[in-house]
Amino acid sequence: MRQLQLDDFLKYRFLSELNFSPDGRLAATVVAECDAEKNEYKTAIWIRKDSAWTKLTGLGKERGYVWEDSTHILFPAARTEDEKKRAESGERFTTYYRISTEGGEAEKAFTLPFAGALKERAGEDCWIVSGAFDAECPDYCALSGEEREKADIARKENEDYRILTEIPFWWNGEGFSGGQRGGLFLFRAGTGAAERITGANLSVSDYTLLNGKICYSASEAGPVRFTKPDRIFSYDLATGKTETVSENRERLQIAALEQLDGRLVVLAEEESVYHVSREMAFYLVDPETGKIGTLRAEDESLMNSVCGDCSYGATHELRSRGDGLYYLKTVRNDVRLCRLNPDGSMTELIGEPGSIDDFDVSSDGRILVIAAYGGRLQEVYEAEAEIRKISAFNDEILKDTYVAEPRKLPFRSRDTDLDGWVLLPKDFDESKRYPGILDIHGGPRAVYGEIFFHEMQVWANRGYFVFFCNPVGGAGRGWAFADITDAYGDAEYENIMDFTDAVLARYPQIDPGRIGCTGGSYGGFMCNWILGHTDRFAAVATQRSISNWISFYGISDIGYFFVKNQLGHGPQTEEGLKRMWEMSPIRYVDKMVTPTLFIHSDEDYRCPIEQGLQLFTAMKEKGVPTRFVWFKGENHELSRSGKPLHRKKRLEEITAWMDTYLKPEETADLERGEA
Repeated sequence: MRQLQLDDFLKYRFLSELNFSPDGRLAATVVAECDAEKNEYKTAIWIRKDSAWTKLTGLGKERGYVWEDSTHILFPAARTEDEKKRAESGERFTTYYRISTEGGEAEKAFTLPFAGALKERAGEDCWIVSGAFDAECPDYCALSGEEREKADIARKENEDYRILTEIPFWWNGEGFSGGQRGGLFLFRAGTGAAERITGANLSVSDYTLLNGKICYSASEAGPVRFTKPDRIFSYDLATGKTETVSENRERLQIAALEQLDGRLVVLAEEESVYHVSREMAFYLVDPETGKIGTLRAEDESLMNSVCGDCSYGATHELRSRGDGLYYLKTVRNDVRLCRLNPDGSMTELIGEPGSIDDFDVSSDGRILVIAAYGGRLQEVYEAEAEIRKISAFNDEILKDTYVAEPRKLPFRSRDTDLDGWVLLPKDFDESKRYPGILDIHGGPRAVYGEIFFHEMQVWANRGYFVFFCNPVGGAGRGWAFADITDAYGDAEYENIMDFTDAVLARYPQIDPGRIGCTGGSYGGFMCNWILGHTDRFAAVATQRSISNWISFYGISDIGYFFVKNQLGHGPQTEEGLKRMWEMSPIRYVDKMVTPTLFIHSDEDYRCPIEQGLQLFTAMKEKGVPTRFVWFKGENHELSRSGKPLHRKKRLEEITAWMDTYLKPEETADLERGEA
């Protein structure tokens, strides 16, 4: 059986943007592939027609599409030399092309006079469009050619400096975000005219079209901007009048807005004793009175919280179809598709072990999902009486290749039953001794599931035991389970150590002197915490991590609210500073002796690079073997959607670090040029 190679992910196909055509006869999806030569991703639109998938577009940049009607698709692109030059000059516009599902060349349909994305029709010749705009020039879309040119020049003149007047001042994946707003527009395709319909000082998060009105959720910008909206407005398409639907006196943080059976529904988190792990529920909103009432509360995570490294692109987690509201929910370690009924009851539609990454429901109730099931890479499945795979995008890639099956290892820690898994090394021999790698998930409100995880499979194929678990603090088991407020590094650290003990007891073939650990984001924090609290690991690779909560508070895009919500403290009081320091891994650097690799990216504004540099400097001065790999132009998503060659380099660095300290004899043989 073939050994999985580290760079095999360059051959994987990643699926997203699954949508039925309006009449339900066809379906389309975006397929992304790595282009190692250009160090980027190629994307194309594929359609399912007559039970077969056909590639519809072929220039490698097609994504973000919408169905114009049941036989035509619109997608944004810059295909002509003039469009490319205008884009390079900094002009803000978006050109959409039209292509028939019968094939043929795509033709230019129209151009939006700003950077925006078509959402859905609001009339025969009218589209709802979302877009970002500068608060200092909110009506860029309505400027004349000369006025736009002046605005572009003014923006360029200010590129060499930043004036910060609000927080957050930057956002991961977007760069500096101060003064930027998200809005809704109406676009007339026939005339090319666009009109902003949301306030110049509002940041819009979501919307739904309901009874001739566009209802949208938004927050008002100020010195401190909310990351989730807390107000609801409506725009009447017939009169052009905007009204406030709800001032949200209930202090809800709105995650999504949809409609159900002609009624306005919001998915929101309510402040509770669980701080950032708030109780999430579906609420009914009366558009006339603004009164909000609970329709259905859930104790699980109403989203896909299963982490992995084999998906790429935009997906859906909540969709209104017919008389149901369909949504994804993480239960324990799996993602399920559910339907919220008008009476508030819930029907579970798909509950297979694995991860559902996207879905759609046709007008006649047929269901398609993009899912990772049975140790496979993503494919499209149809849900009828049973789940049936209807695509083969990745079938050949792993054919005759060793894929380790996750062997479940339940364990008990602090009087709680927890889940863990072990991947056995390729060609496992019970009479031999092996090194092992512990992988820790991020979040902390994420979970591991029984899905194909490339980096783990690579290590198993290279002769490692790989083990991973879901400690307290994660999703899928209720809000009390997820709450580790003011207790970082406590119960979950003990859970992870107990799991490591359970793995070593169950598999005596693992050499306890040759185990390493790695993790990113919260997993990186936990790696740093482990460094200061045990020397049981022979090597650590900490990625996009947190080392100092005090500096994280002021420099991370989410720091000013995440720290208070997660730790229960801020730096404004002496007691707060004391607790932040006590829960900072760098506080324990005097106890750190384990050889450590740091992986960070200079455009990561979630866990900024200075977090890794602080601990690297302190450990380096102390004399601990350390190495720091600094990725330029990458952000917090390096391991999932970073440039292909950067992802390859990252995995090479981690693997080489583990080989050096966990396979010292093999590493020495390689250095001597011996097989």
